[in-house]
Amino acid sequence: MKKLLGEERRHQLLNLLKEASEPIKGTELAKQAGVSRQVIVGDMTLLKARNEPILATSQGYVYMKQLSVSHAFERQIACVHTPADARDELYTLVDAGVTVKNVTVEHPVYGELTASIMVANRHEVDLFLTRVEETSASYLSELTDGIHLHLIAASSGEFLEAAVEGMRKKGYLADEE
Repeated sequence: MKKLLGEERRHQLLNLLKEASEPIKGTELAKQAGVSRQVIVGDMTLLKARNEPILATSQGYVYMKQLSVSHAFERQIACVHTPADARDELYTLVDAGVTVKNVTVEHPVYGELTASIMVANRHEVDLFLTRVEETSASYLSELTDGIHLHLIAASSGEFLEAAVEGMRKKGYLADEE
């Protein structure tokens, strides 16, 4: 992509996201557009303000319409575990064939806090957890003694049930403590 200005660049970025089969990192979009990562962040904010279904994930930007077709089934599950169990929890979910879309906690001051995760396989889990470690970030669940919600999605209800059963077997479901 040659260096484009404003509206034309945002149109091209939107097309790239719509055509992508996987998330695209902001740094990659910046390189392709010949602008800084910060310009891309601004462009994504402007596109979201126009109600474009763009999601910023730990793996990059995603145009959400591509996900909604393959993930027709969703379920929110209440989980509890220590930070040391985060990798095992996420592996349990993705190994069952689901995508972990987000995590939500109930904060005593800010209310409901939700953050995107968007991991669908072990490789994406590893990338997500590496980013958490490299940035010394805390898990949202650390604000709530390990209690949190995950929105999971799959192409069938059977995958959702398998994920819940896997979480149950490992003792990660909060409502079954």
